Amino acid sequence: MSDPSSLLQKYWGHAAFRPLQEEIIGSVLAGRDTLAILPTGGGKSVCFQVPALALDGICLVVSPLIALMKDQVDGLKKRGIPALLIHSGMKKTDVIQTLKNATQDYFKFLYVSPERLETYLFREYLPALNVNLIAIDEAHCISQWGYDFRPSYLRIAALREELPGVPVLGLTASATPKVQADICEKLGFSNHRIFRNAFERPNLSYSAIPCDAKPAKLVDIIKKVPGTAIVYCKSRRRTHEVGQLLQMHGISAHSYHAGLKAEERAQRQQDWIANKVRVMVCTNAFGMGIDKPDVRLVIHADMPDCLENYYQEAGRAGRDGKKAYVVLLAGAPDADALALLHTVRFPTLAQIRRVYGALCNFLQVPSYTGEYKSFNFRFDEFIRNFSLDSQEALYALKALEGDGWLDFNEKNFTPSTLVFTTNKSGLYEFQRSHPQHENLLTTLLRTYGGIFDFPAFISELLVARLLKKEALDIQLQLQTIASFGIISYTPQNELPQIVFRKNRVPAQDMAFREGPYEERRKVFRERVQAMLDYLRTAGCRSRFISRYFGDEKASDCGVCDNCLKRKNGTLSADEFERIAQHIRMRLAQRPLTVAELLGDSSGFKKEKAWQVIEFLQAEKKIGADADGLLYLPK
Repeated sequence: MSDPSSLLQKYWGHAAFRPLQEEIIGSVLAGRDTLAILPTGGGKSVCFQVPALALDGICLVVSPLIALMKDQVDGLKKRGIPALLIHSGMKKTDVIQTLKNATQDYFKFLYVSPERLETYLFREYLPALNVNLIAIDEAHCISQWGYDFRPSYLRIAALREELPGVPVLGLTASATPKVQADICEKLGFSNHRIFRNAFERPNLSYSAIPCDAKPAKLVDIIKKVPGTAIVYCKSRRRTHEVGQLLQMHGISAHSYHAGLKAEERAQRQQDWIANKVRVMVCTNAFGMGIDKPDVRLVIHADMPDCLENYYQEAGRAGRDGKKAYVVLLAGAPDADALALLHTVRFPTLAQIRRVYGALCNFLQVPSYTGEYKSFNFRFDEFIRNFSLDSQEALYALKALEGDGWLDFNEKNFTPSTLVFTTNKSGLYEFQRSHPQHENLLTTLLRTYGGIFDFPAFISELLVARLLKKEALDIQLQLQTIASFGIISYTPQNELPQIVFRKNRVPAQDMAFREGPYEERRKVFRERVQAMLDYLRTAGCRSRFISRYFGDEKASDCGVCDNCLKRKNGTLSADEFERIAQHIRMRLAQRPLTVAELLGDSSGFKKEKAWQVIEFLQAEKKIGADADGLLYLPK
């Protein structure tokens, strides 16, 4: 077994591990099931990559994000570590070749999307793989109480029966205690360890600003805080609107969302990373796997629906340990819309059945057929043809996925692959007779090691940059070369995909499990309420987040907006205690409205009394009933 510290130095160039990494790696190398909860940018990938390199065999990595898997595979290859990737968009022949390659001792990592785990092909080759570790990225996806539940993750547990004795490492950036327990149960952990880093980020200053004039406030904040920034928006249209607003005020900005072409997304991301553009205005499609340590400001122009998403997105600020700012802009309409979001995210059973029937007709699936068949799926065409509301259709599809009827990959990003299908003498003859292609072929061979032996994921955009051409020209040239039988080239595909898990049945006969569905709706409402409580709290925002994730030992950060208000003398500790004692005394007599409490503030300023009331509510020291009456909890 190789020494972990030596491997870290050799492949990553680091002399020491980050906090908890060494302990997690030690647990894995001891053969124990392990759950690691590390913040965004905390170095989760090293926790499975180092022990996998230390052991004989190949590490099986399960991840739901194809683009992120591709980035990690490319990153490993650049370090001289051979790695493979299988996902739901690949051709059968490519999957077979990749699985054959994985049986060789040469490769150390096989990245797999969860949908692939149950396929006949994968099961056929699994016994031939010398698996040393199962690493599960985004492990919270296995829990139906988590914020990003994916039913395909439930199939991971079956791997344990096929690979007895192989340790499992679950990794996530954020999971509440309830979700942590559910992850361990669903993955069949025994004699396991849980490592959880503190959720506190001392260099981040959190603020929540109630405002209805968001555009002016947004521009004002960005102009006041120098450095690179991210602005998160709730929709693609909003990213364009906000991006144009910033450009009008002389601030360099790009918009970014999943609807852009891959080349355009890659170019905009690269411009931002290289500091050619200061602000990235984006949906939550941006950020996964982005390692830019010097982000000084993250603004949410629209309210996220849960603290898990908010914490993960906020955590992209200040990874270099220097001071950074995280700002939430929210007006009254935002809070009202969020409180009603469950009615949108959880359609009625009648709506679900209507969308299911329309989907089967759209894809022309005959009754009592369709199980395990996959279809390219144009969502915009679907809702247009059947006159469906886009949100109703989207969340009905997610409900069908949650109940096990289908898998819905909203963005089935399949990167381009290429492998040479001729030998070196054949290539030499081709280059002699077709000199116009020599530069491109030479660039491919220099850029992608092993491309003669194994299919490689390639970027037409990168190759185009190296040759000072357009990506479309490269794509057309590769298709021409492929027509001569010199290479096998599969351009990228970005169509969403539907995979039926069961045969089609008449919509009215569909047996949908309403109990678990309603329970998930309840949990969703609880997460939304926590987000609203965060917005309204008068206490320390960092401590509020830490306690939400189960860290009761967290202390006040001293740098969030609420801590600074108290620190700047707005309300002294003695004054706070006198007002709080007065409020408790009044409420001990009978429940009162806020107006009644403020009307008799006994010489205290109403603003200060209101601040104390907010704090006591946030800390659950006083409660409020449906009629708005405040009371002392029993």
